[in-house]
Amino acid sequence: MRGATALLGIALGVATAFGSEPPDVQEYAERCAGYYARQYDVPPALVRAIIQVESAWQPGVVSTRGAMGLMQLMPATAEHFGVAHPFYIHENVRGGVAYLAELKAIFHGDLRLVIAAYAAGEKPILSHGLNYSSEEVYRYVQRIAQQYRAELRREGER
Repeated sequence: MRGATALLGIALGVATAFGSEPPDVQEYAERCAGYYARQYDVPPALVRAIIQVESAWQPGVVSTRGAMGLMQLMPATAEHFGVAHPFYIHENVRGGVAYLAELKAIFHGDLRLVIAAYAAGEKPILSHGLNYSSEEVYRYVQRIAQQYRAELRREGER
């Protein structure tokens, strides 16, 4: 947590020293996503895909079900991963990526199951796998997969 805060401070300090603008919200969020993805061994493109689909890079968004922030963490998930301030970009992304890493371990790296469990929780996916009968979860997995492929293409263009 201190590392991310220090990173923002350094970025703002460097921007001030060289006369350029500080990073915008999405740029900062993308830096956090990349940093925590590397820390937790989760594909950065997957983290960016989830943020795009979940919140469209809007850190203050709250779903009708109560999910919060960029990665749309439910309150219990946020608490489980030590996210005290779910609207702070670095905390939200850290908690969301930690959750993805946990799901990745549970589902032995099968990203389809990881994505489904991110949407529905791990219990129904552990019980039924991709036979989980929720059309909403099925569509969610498709949307994330499509965005994930787009993010991978974007990485390749850099």
